[in-house]
Amino acid sequence: MGKAEGRGESWHGHVTAVTVAPEYRRQQLAKKLMNLLEEVTEKTYNAYFVDLFVRASNAPAIQMYQKLGYVIYRRVLRYYSGEEDGLDMRKAMPRDKDKKSIIPLKDPVTPEELEYD
Repeated sequence: MGKAEGRGESWHGHVTAVTVAPEYRRQQLAKKLMNLLEEVTEKTYNAYFVDLFVRASNAPAIQMYQKLGYVIYRRVLRYYSGEEDGLDMRKAMPRDKDKKSIIPLKDPVTPEELEYD
């Protein structure tokens, strides 16, 4: 599930959730869902990037997203229930020719500092 949001160079596709039932995992369904969201982000919305948030402790998901070309853009302190940090991961779309949208931030942010357009 995803959406398009933001303004200006922050116009992007956002992955709200990717869930595959345990009995259907290991069939690359998550990859196919991500590819579809990226295609819609690029061709329908002409956005600059796709982003998603993932628990910092979820190593398998982080690894999967990295294999799909996502980079860790920034850490969000206490993003999940005020307890666990989240990682904001991004993948530049062709519109972002200079890939400015994926240059990692050096310092973590808090949930209050996130921009929700």
